[in-house]
Amino acid sequence: MWPSRPARWVGREHELAVLRAAVEALGSGEGTVVWIEGEPGIGKSSLAAEALAAAGQPGWDVGWAGADQLSGRLPLRVMQDCLQVRPSSPDPRRARAAGLLRGLRLGPLADGDESVNGIEVMLTLADELCAAAPTVLVVDDLQWADEASLAVWHQLALSIRQLRLLLIGTCRPTPHRPEVQQVRASVQRRGGQVVMLGPLAETDVAALVAAMVGAPPADGLRQLTAQAAGNPLYVRELVDALLREQAVQISTVAGVAASREHLPVSLAAVLEDRLSSVSAETAQLLRTAALLGGRFAVSDLAVVLHRTVAEVAAGLQEAVAAGLVDGSGAELAFRHPLIRQALYESMPDALRTALHAEAARELAAAGADALSVGQQLSAARTPGAGWARGWLVQDGLALATRAPRLAVELLRRELEETPDDDEPWDALIMYLVRALLAVGAYGEATSQASRALTVMTEPVPRGETSWLLAHAQVSAGHNNDAISVVRRALPAAGLPRVWQARLLALLAMLEREPTGIDYTASIARQALTAAEQASDPFAMAQALIDLWLAQSVRRDHASALEHIDQALNILGDDPVHADLRSVALDSRTFTLQNLDEWPRAELALRQAREFAGRTGRADRATWATAAVLRYWLGQWDDALAELGSEPSDALGLVYSFLRERWSALLVHGVSALIAGRREQRTTARQHLREGLALPIENLTDRENQDFLVAAHALSLEQSGEIRQAMLRLAEILPRGAEMTLTHQWLPDLVRLALAAGDRQLARAAANACAEEATAETRPARAAAATLRCYGLLETDPDRLAQAVEHYRTVGPAAELPVALEDLAVVLAERGHEDSARAALNEAVGLYEDMQARWDARRAEGRLRPHGIKRGVRGRRPPRATSGWEALTPTEVKVAALVARGDSTSDIARSMFLSRRTVQTYISHILVKLEAKTRVDIVREALSRDVSP
Repeated sequence: MWPSRPARWVGREHELAVLRAAVEALGSGEGTVVWIEGEPGIGKSSLAAEALAAAGQPGWDVGWAGADQLSGRLPLRVMQDCLQVRPSSPDPRRARAAGLLRGLRLGPLADGDESVNGIEVMLTLADELCAAAPTVLVVDDLQWADEASLAVWHQLALSIRQLRLLLIGTCRPTPHRPEVQQVRASVQRRGGQVVMLGPLAETDVAALVAAMVGAPPADGLRQLTAQAAGNPLYVRELVDALLREQAVQISTVAGVAASREHLPVSLAAVLEDRLSSVSAETAQLLRTAALLGGRFAVSDLAVVLHRTVAEVAAGLQEAVAAGLVDGSGAELAFRHPLIRQALYESMPDALRTALHAEAARELAAAGADALSVGQQLSAARTPGAGWARGWLVQDGLALATRAPRLAVELLRRELEETPDDDEPWDALIMYLVRALLAVGAYGEATSQASRALTVMTEPVPRGETSWLLAHAQVSAGHNNDAISVVRRALPAAGLPRVWQARLLALLAMLEREPTGIDYTASIARQALTAAEQASDPFAMAQALIDLWLAQSVRRDHASALEHIDQALNILGDDPVHADLRSVALDSRTFTLQNLDEWPRAELALRQAREFAGRTGRADRATWATAAVLRYWLGQWDDALAELGSEPSDALGLVYSFLRERWSALLVHGVSALIAGRREQRTTARQHLREGLALPIENLTDRENQDFLVAAHALSLEQSGEIRQAMLRLAEILPRGAEMTLTHQWLPDLVRLALAAGDRQLARAAANACAEEATAETRPARAAAATLRCYGLLETDPDRLAQAVEHYRTVGPAAELPVALEDLAVVLAERGHEDSARAALNEAVGLYEDMQARWDARRAEGRLRPHGIKRGVRGRRPPRATSGWEALTPTEVKVAALVARGDSTSDIARSMFLSRRTVQTYISHILVKLEAKTRVDIVREALSRDVSP
C-alpha cells in the first residue's frame, strides 16, 4: 500500500534522483537495492512513493508493507503482506506465485525449520513475480521486521543482480538489532544505495509551506513551523491543523493568527489534533483499531467493538476520506505509523493494557486466529484470566509451531501463575518446551523439561516430555545425557506404546558406542515392533532409518537400501513427516553411492529435490549431499555451486544451514579439498581454518569430518610435510561404530606412507581397506580401493589395471585419474615406459578437465625420476577463465534457460537443483561474462543461438 504523496516535493532532489535512477534501471531489467534511513516522519516512505509515481510503469508488480512492534513477533508476516499477488493477472507465473502464498498462509510458520521452509517459499514467490514482470518491493520500518522476513529481504538483496527487482527498505537510525546492522552492512558492502535523510533546510521548509498554503510564509508562520525541526511530516501536520482551523491569513505572504502562534511542539499532539476532522465515534473506532497494529483486519475490529462489519463500515469510510487510514477490502492500514502511534499513546498505559486484554478475550471467543489473540495477550503484559489459560491449552501448540517466540513469552507468563498441580500445567509446560526447542533455546528447554518430569505423574505427558528433553539435550550436543533420559523413561509403568516406540527409535540413533552396532540394531528392531503396535508411521520410519544406519556401519549396503525404501514407503508424501522423508531420501543417495550405483544415486538426489519443491520445504539437507556426490563424480564446479560461494552472507539466525555442525564440516571439507587440489591455496586455507575451528563433540561430527581431514593432510603434503600428512590422514583408521567409509581415503594413505618410508602403516591401511571390502555383501567401491592399495604396496600393475577398469566402467569418475596415476608409477617402476606414459597422459588430461592442477603436478613429479614426461600430444591448451568459453557445461545450460525466460525457480525445478544453487551458477556466469544483470546473459546467449 503506497503512502500518499506530499503536496509538492522539496529539499530531496539528490535523494530523489537516486531513487529515480533505480526505477529507470528496473525498466531496463536491472535490479537495485536501496536502504533509506532517517527519523520517523522525515520522508522515507514519501521519497520512495514520489520516485515510483513519477517513473513507474504500468504492469509492474508493486508490493508495499510495513513492520511494527506487534507484527515483529510473527514469522514472515511482513514479507507475506509485501508479496501479495494480483489474482487478475493471466501470467501463469503469477498464478503459481498466488498458489505458493495461499499454501504458506494455510501451512505452519515457525522460527525453527518451518520458518526456514517459509523463507524458501517467499524467495521462490519473489522469483516467480520478478520473472513475470518488473517488481518493486518496499518494506517500511525494517528495524521492527521479524527475523524471518528480514532474512528474506537480505537474501533478495544478495541476489539483486539476478532479479528484475527494485528492493527498498526504510529504517530508523540506530540503535539497531544486531541482525539489522548485519543486513545494512551487507547492503553497503555489496554496493547497494544507502540514502540518509536528515532534516529539511529552512529554505526547503519555507518552500513546502508555500506549496501548501499558496503563498510564502511570513515570519510568524516561519517561527511556528520551525518547531518541526525540519521534519516534513510534522511541518505538513502543523500546517494542516492551521488550515483546518482557518488560522492562516494569506495576502502577499502567509501569516498566522496571533492566537495560534504557540501550537504544541509535540508531534503526537499535532497528529491527535487531526482527529478533529472526523466524528467522535470514528475517532474512538480508530483508537480501538490502533490496538490491533499498523495493519488490521476489519473483521477483528468489529469483534473487539462488539459490532458487525456493516456497522463499522461508515466510520472506516470516514477515516479513509480524512486520510487517516488507507486500503480497501478485508484489511486496512494507518496512513502513517506515527498516526497509529499518536492514537495509541494518547491512551493511558493502564487503559491500553486493559483494552489489549479485553481484545484478546473477545477475539478468542470469536475463534480468531491464534496469532491475533497471542499478539493482544502479549501487549496486555499481564497473565490472562481463566479464559486465557484455557485458550493456551487449546491453541498453545499451534502458537508454539507458528510463532514460538511469542509462545515462549505467553507460556512463561502463564506458568508463573499456574500451580504445578493444576490440570492445565502439564500441557502448558510441554508447549513451552516445544517452543523453546523451535527458537534454539536448548538450555532452557532442558531445564524446563527436567523440572516438568519432577512434577508430572501421568504416563502420557511424562513420555512426551522425556522425548522432548532428550531432543533438547541432543540439540545441545549432550548425547550421553539424552541416553540417560531415555533409559530412565522406558521402564516407566503405563508408558504409551507411541512414546515407547519414539524413545526406543531415538535411543537406537544415539546408542552406538561402546556397546556396538549389534546392540543398536536390536534396539531399532524393538522400536519398530512397538511402532507397528502403536500404528505410528513416524516411529516406524525412524526405526527403519536406525536399521539402515546399522546396516551401513556393517557395510551391508544392499540391506540398508531395503530398510530405507521401506521407510520411504511408510512415510509416503504426508507433509507432516516431510523432514523425516528428506532424511530418508538423503540416506538413500548415500547408500546408492556405496553400492557404486552412481546413476541411481543422482536419480535419488533428484527425487529428494523434487519432493522438497513439491512440499515447499527448504532444500537445505541436499546441499551437502549433492556436493559430496558431485565431488566423487568429478563435477567439481557443480559441487562448489551446490555449496555456494559466500555462505557468510546468509543471515545465520534463521537461514544459514551452516549452524548445523555436521553440514558445516562437510561444506568446509569439500570446499577445502577441491581448492587444495586446484592449488587455490588461499581459499583452501580459509576453509581449513574455519572447519578445523569447529568442535568435534559427537559421533555425527566425526562421521562428517573426513573431507576436512583429507584436505588438511593435502595441505601438509603440499608444504612438504609428508610424514605429518601421513599421520593426519591415518586418524581416519580407528572406526568402531562409525558409518563413514574409510576406503575412500586409504589408497592415499598407502601412497603417503610409502613416500614416508613407513611400510608398516602402508600395510595396515591396505589391510583395513581389505577388511572393509570383505564386509561388503556386494563388493563395490571398497573392493576397487583395495586393488589400488595392494597394487601400490606390492608394485602390482595388474591389480591397479583392474581398479582402473572398474572406475572407467562403473565409477566414480574422480577416482579414475588417481588410479591411472598410480598405475603409471608402478608401470614405470616395472620398466614399461610406453604404457606408463600413456597412463600418465590420460591421468593428467582428466586432472585438467577437473582443473586439479596440484594432482597434475604431483603425477608428473612422481614419474619424473623414471625419465617419463608427458608427450606433446597429451598437453591441452589452458581452460579459459573469462568469456563464454569459460562457462562449464552446466553453466551453459543455465544460461540458455535464462535466455528462454525461465525464472530461477523454473531452472531449479527443470534441472533438479536447489534454487540457491541456481543462483550460484548465475553469479558465476555473470562474473565470467563480466555482465551486470540477467539481461546481459540473455543477450550473450541469444547471440550464440544457444538453446536449452
